[in-house]
Amino acid sequence: MSGKVYSLIFAGVGGQGALLGAEITALAAVRAGLDVKQTEVHGVSQRGGSVETHVRFGEKVWSPVVTPGAADVVIGLEKLEALRFAHFVAPDGVILANDHEIIPGSIAGAEDQYPHDAIDRLRGLAGRVVVLPAAEAARDLGDGRMANLVMVGGLAALLPIPRPTWIETIRERIPEKYRKANLQAFEAGEALMAQALGGLAERSTP
Repeated sequence: MSGKVYSLIFAGVGGQGALLGAEITALAAVRAGLDVKQTEVHGVSQRGGSVETHVRFGEKVWSPVVTPGAADVVIGLEKLEALRFAHFVAPDGVILANDHEIIPGSIAGAEDQYPHDAIDRLRGLAGRVVVLPAAEAARDLGDGRMANLVMVGGLAALLPIPRPTWIETIRERIPEKYRKANLQAFEAGEALMAQALGGLAERSTP
């Protein structure tokens, strides 16, 4: 890795599993023999509140905190949360966003205030924005809550961690009852990311 430290931010809404996605990524980096630092969850972690957690890994990491403008990848499990943390992405970084909206039910007029054009706004803020229909893919697999593992599958294509390491980490971390489904979600994310990156390459070709 030539001494590079990778900096990631997972952002979502309470109940989406942002912490689990971050934890699996951190554990995979540890399994790959890297030094890893992870912050505690910031925000209101109960269902419906905005949450974030930072993960940094490399040959040697001194701080778990990702500063604005320094994230290699911002992983947004919800469109508004991706937009909320977009300022953390580095100039050559990637915003990886789940094409999914969660309208706060406790706020009057939230539907009208919600930035339904969040993806277009993101593309105006960052050079590389990858949008995955992770929530839809998870629902197709039978459980929308697995969108976090779909996103991790997509994220894996952007990080120098071998695929077998991800698979072994998921097998170890996820209880047996849910293991097969979560592995399928991870694989769905891999497939979606391959399609998305192929599309980006085509659009960037003169």
